[in-house]
Amino acid sequence: MNNRTSRSIVSGASRLIATIPHDLRIAPYRQIIAHVEDRLRLRLDQSAMLRKRWTLSAPTDRGTWVRIEARSPEQVAARGWGGVEAAESLVGVAKPEWYQAVSWREAGTRVWWRADETELVPDSPIWLAGTLPAEPDLSAAWWARLRGSLGALSRQSTTRLGNLPGGIVGEAYLNTLIERAARALGAAPPRPVSFEWVPAHADLTWANLTGPRCWLLDWADWGMAPRGLDAATLLLHSLAVPTLAARIRKEFAADLNSHSGRLVLLALCGHLATDAGKRAPALPEPVRREARRQLDMLTR
Repeated sequence: MNNRTSRSIVSGASRLIATIPHDLRIAPYRQIIAHVEDRLRLRLDQSAMLRKRWTLSAPTDRGTWVRIEARSPEQVAARGWGGVEAAESLVGVAKPEWYQAVSWREAGTRVWWRADETELVPDSPIWLAGTLPAEPDLSAAWWARLRGSLGALSRQSTTRLGNLPGGIVGEAYLNTLIERAARALGAAPPRPVSFEWVPAHADLTWANLTGPRCWLLDWADWGMAPRGLDAATLLLHSLAVPTLAARIRKEFAADLNSHSGRLVLLALCGHLATDAGKRAPALPEPVRREARRQLDMLTR
């Protein structure tokens, strides 16, 4: 494919994507795939494609993995770009090795694109979407590898800020979430609010953890965050399975029981609150119990 044809494909795809909802689960993407394959000189196995709102991911014909991401200029300005590449600097973390990337934006459109090629992990995500229905069969070695990775990550150094789906993990945003959780409980937010900051994955769900061997996937949004964010995220995604939630509390007790860990867990409860009105947001019952538990501990 020559450069002129490549520019035509990108232009046509970008104009099309720019006029539809930014959801790659429903958007056409054939031209984007063709551009990535041309630029990275590989072929994607589209029969194994994973489609999410902002990302497309698939294995390649040379035994690697490619993750394609779309973001608006506002998202890039506020939340950064290139997290998968930047994570290659991390030491002692069970993550896929990064190889190369390509990024582009067509002038006059509202979509930026990036594709990262990484090591292909042989293990599968534990649970891709929705509520985890039962406790996964995870070995002691699996938990040790996860603990070791998060411990090593917390000792790294970075100027990046972690991202949550609603915004950058900054104190102002976290305070808003804490106040929202307290309001849902009909209580006053805890004071003072003071976080201990460490590097975090910032999206540690069961979709981004593999088994039977533990790998941490999807490093697009990692960066500085309150201590306990990763353990708290995993805990809230496990509340439907009490034995699993208890295991997470045990494995990450130091982080979850720290002042910072309790605050960030309360903030994540606020993030999960549904809008039942500005004055009275609603919390799902398991999340409500967790929020009450943390608020009680913080206001003793």
